[in-house]
Order: sequence, then C-alpha cells, then structure tokens
Amino acid sequence: MADVLPYKPRAGEIPTNPGVYRFRDADGRVLYVGKAKNLRQRLSNYFAPLRTLHERTRRMVTTASSVEWTVVSTDVDSLQLEYMWIKEFDPPFNVRYKDDKSYPFMAVTLGDEAPRVIVTRNRKIPGARYFGPYPKVWAVHETIDLMVKAFPIRTCSDSSYKRAMQTGRPCFPGQIGKCGGPCSMTVTIEEHRAMVDDFVAFMAGGDERFTRELTTRMLAASAAMDYEAAAKYRDKLSAIEAVLGKSALVLATDEDADLFGIAEDELAAAVQHFVIRGGRVRGVRAMTIEKEIDISSADLVDQVLQRAYGDAQDVPRRILVPSLPDDAAELEVWLRERRGKKVEIAVAQRGQRADLMRTATLNAQQALIRYKTRRTSDYVARTQALTDLQDALGMTEAPLRIECFDISHLGGTNVVASMVVFEDGLPRKDQYRSFNIPETTDDTDSMYQVLRRRLAYLDRPEEAEEPAAEAALAGETGAGLEDVVVEVKRKPRFAYPPQLLLVDGGQPQVEAAARALRDAGHTEIAVCGIAKRLEEIWLPGEDFPVILPRTSESLYLLQRLRDEAHRFAITHQRKRRRNDISSVLSEVPGLGASRIKVLLKHFGSVTALRAAAPGEIEEVQGIGPVLAQNIHTHLSTR
Repeated sequence: MADVLPYKPRAGEIPTNPGVYRFRDADGRVLYVGKAKNLRQRLSNYFAPLRTLHERTRRMVTTASSVEWTVVSTDVDSLQLEYMWIKEFDPPFNVRYKDDKSYPFMAVTLGDEAPRVIVTRNRKIPGARYFGPYPKVWAVHETIDLMVKAFPIRTCSDSSYKRAMQTGRPCFPGQIGKCGGPCSMTVTIEEHRAMVDDFVAFMAGGDERFTRELTTRMLAASAAMDYEAAAKYRDKLSAIEAVLGKSALVLATDEDADLFGIAEDELAAAVQHFVIRGGRVRGVRAMTIEKEIDISSADLVDQVLQRAYGDAQDVPRRILVPSLPDDAAELEVWLRERRGKKVEIAVAQRGQRADLMRTATLNAQQALIRYKTRRTSDYVARTQALTDLQDALGMTEAPLRIECFDISHLGGTNVVASMVVFEDGLPRKDQYRSFNIPETTDDTDSMYQVLRRRLAYLDRPEEAEEPAAEAALAGETGAGLEDVVVEVKRKPRFAYPPQLLLVDGGQPQVEAAARALRDAGHTEIAVCGIAKRLEEIWLPGEDFPVILPRTSESLYLLQRLRDEAHRFAITHQRKRRRNDISSVLSEVPGLGASRIKVLLKHFGSVTALRAAAPGEIEEVQGIGPVLAQNIHTHLSTR
C-alpha cells in the first residue's frame, strides 16, 4: 500500500480560510463531510502518512478518490453548510443516527383556525407546536386528559369540527364534555385561541404563574360566595397539580434547558436527551449513533447538537452537555438565529445539573449496552456473525465454538487469566475457566502459558473430564500455573476443541497465541486478537489488521466475547485479592471474619489499610488499641 494518497492536493493549494470539505469516491458519491476553521490545517491531518492514521480514518481516505472544499466567510457559515450537506448527501463515514423508537409527541395545531391537541408521531405538521417526546403513548393521553380539564381546548377531529361548524350542532366529544373548542358551541374562536395560548404557555414551562393565578381566583370567588366558580377553579388547580405531579422538579422552577447524556465506545454511542421546562423533565428522547471514523467526544457533541436543533422549533435558553465542542461559540450563534434569543451551551459541573447529568449518562450507558447485545439474542444475527467471521478470517468452517482469553493484573502482581466459551454465538458459562499465573511473566508470556495449558488437554482426552473438587485440589497443590475450579460437581473440562481462539490484544498477544498453537501441534485452530483501542482484528503474521464493518454482526460478537472475558478475569482477580488479605488478617489473634469485613469496608482497600497508623486503625468500631497495634505490626511484616 502506498503511503501517500494519489489525490493529495499540492502544497499551498488548500486555503487557510474556514470552510467545509467533502471526500468523494470514484463514482462521485460523497463519503464524508467535515468543517474546519482552517481548511489547510484540518485536511493535512487526513494526508499524513497512512501508517500513522487511525484504522477507520485510513479506510475512509483510501476509499475516497478525491477531496474538494468550499470556503465560507465565517465559522458559523461553515457549521450551517456542514449541516445542510450531511442532511443532503447522508455520507456513510459521518456518524449515523438511529432513534431507539418512533416516539409519540403531544402536538398543538396552531396553524388551524381552532387549534386542537393531538397525539402524533408526525413531526411535520405545518405550524404545530410539539411537546415531548413521551416514552409511552398512554403517557401522552393521560397528560392531555388532565390538561383539558384545566384548559378546555379542542380535541375533536377536523371532520367533526367542520361538520359541527356547518350544522350548528356541537361535535360528539363536545356533547359529552370532551371537547372545548368552538365546535362545542360554548366559546368563540377568539376565546378558544386565548385558552390555546394558555395551554401552550403552561406546557412550555409557565406552570407556577397559572397555579398562582388559579389559586387567587379560587380564593376570590370563595370570598364572594360564588362557590360554583370557586369549585371550577379548584378542579382546574387539581388538574394542573396532577400534571405537575407526574414529573419531579429537577432544576429551578424558572429553568428551561435541554440536557444530553452521552455514553460511547470506539464504534457507537448512545444519547439521552432530557427536555426540561419549568425545572421539570417534560420529555426524554434516546438515540444511538454509529461511528465510522475516529471522532473525539467534543466533535460527537457538536454533531449531536446539529442533529437535535437543525430543524427544531423549540430551542431552550440553556443546553447542558458532558463536554464543550471546540466551536461552542459558533454553535451558540447558530442556535441564537433559530431561537431569536441568546442560547448558552454549558457543561453540567455541580449541584442539581450535575446530578441530572449523571442520571442521563447512566441511562445512556445502559442503552449502549442494550444496543450492543440486542443482536446476539437473534438466531439469524448469530448465524450471520459466524458466517462473516469465517469469511473475514479465511477459515474453512464457521467457528461454532470460540474461546476467548484475557490477562489481568495489578502492576505486575495478582496476575490472572480468564477463558470464556461461546458456542453457536451464545455463552457457555459452565465451561468458563480462571487461571492464576506466576507474577514474573509479562502479558505475552502469560498468554502463552495459559494456552499451552489449555491445549494440552486436547492431547489427553482421558483428562477431559475429572471431578471438579479434585481439579481444584490439584491446582492448589501444583506449582506455577493453576487452573481454578470452584464447582463441586463433575462436569466436562475443555470438552471440545475450538475452531477459533480469540485473545484480548494486538499483534504481540496474537503472535504469542500462534506460537503456543505451533508448539502444541494444533495449527488447525484459527487464532485472532481484538485490539480494544481501535476495535481492529489482528491475525498472526499480518502487518495490517482486518477492519470489520462497524455494524457487522461479527464485530459485535467479538466485542461481546472480549468484554465477557475481561469481566470474568476482573471478577476472579478481585475475589483472589479478597481471599488473600482475609487469609493474612485472619492470622491476627482476636480478629475474626466480622471485624475483617468492617476493616476492609472502612479503609476501602488493602493499600490504605497497610498505610494506616495504629491510631487510625483504632478508630474502627470494635478495634481496640492493642488489636490495632497487632494488625499494624502484622501487615508491616508481610
């Protein structure tokens, strides 16, 4: 592969002005659109030596056959042009958005003669004002039912409204008290419009003003002994309080903001968009994002805000994000043009805003996990994943059994390894194994040792099954590498040879695994590694990795294997450390299991306990001065 792209512009040809650039393939299709404050400086990053580029960026620039740019006068213009071109061309290497579902909205059709409130998923009704989105349809209907008690506006269909206005007979919803529009023959079009304005103002966050006004009117009517009017105001106030009770007050009552919680990895991101009006969460929207080339968290926030407000009618006063994009000032100008007033983009750093950001981020993390594991529950998707792996890795058969190995340690100590098994794309947790490894080895030597131990059982089928308790005893009394088995029932051990060995790591770990296979005489088993930073797949003896498509089922399967092996290794390591320190502390006279548990909970870690002075240990409930001194002396000598 040539290290210089043939379409690289000549030196000095790219201007230093702000602008927008487009990469195209040989057929003229736009592959990627980006903006820059300095086009020459930004584009030079793409034309650096190919070996220095991020794997996915390298894939984009090598797929392209030309690059073009358009100079604009300001950074705000470049932002606007970038948004327009991304929307027009839908470039495959830009981030791709996918809403988790089609969310229901509450819409008020302000463009109608007599506006009505409806539940809809259509975001393109001319002149409509939208509120939400709502997680469930019933939540929208429930809110509308409560709201029309306080603000009796039209709810009937357009055909019912026209028929009622032509015949002079109230519409059917109006006859049963479910419609308060002019078609009910109780209000004029002007009076109804005023109620619609109040409805919209309340939903936009003006709840405190309406509560105060209704309370004042109710008390005044009661003082004037107009109890019928007072009862009506009371019912409206109850309806408003019922609506407010559906959402907790999360910020100040005068706070209108949108908050974005984001969780991401190298290939995807999940976004939770909280719509806050009047200090209350009025709507929540979730979306997932598929990333193709390397993109920073700040750039991701930039793209999310463009997506959220490109066609939005409701832009709030404040937008809270996890990190500020580089062009935050230009984005604020761009948003101000849409809102007509000042817009602030800020990071939620402390107080209620930070608490709400943590909640949104936690929801985003859970959504990302669901998104990445959803496909593995589908048989067709699993079959496709195994077939894709067979093709991508050049295997003669699909890897129906895959074993993944991971090494975990703490600064060279407490070195452990894990082995997880997937068959037909599903985990076989009864065949998971953990290993203790001598602390003098590095990661590659540890990987070699673990694989040699596992592969040895393929040549000793008589040892493929043994009582688990005996295996545990043999591991405890043996020297060097130990196979840890904690179950007490008889079960298969390394029952079947795998078609594929997957290791967590890049070239060094893959070469160590390949050496173990050669030395064990099992070169019929395929091996590959997945490097976490770039999510690239390495094969032994190859200078360049295999790049699987970001949406491929095969990549999701390998990621899940890698993550499961890492989780299993960490779990075993933590358990081993707890057992080690508990064993050491149990040697102290007068220190039982309950006090050991209290000590570890108080100090949080073994390191902190070792560093504590006798006086600090004595502060723990149940620990006297003599026992504290004994603990300190015992730990300092171990």
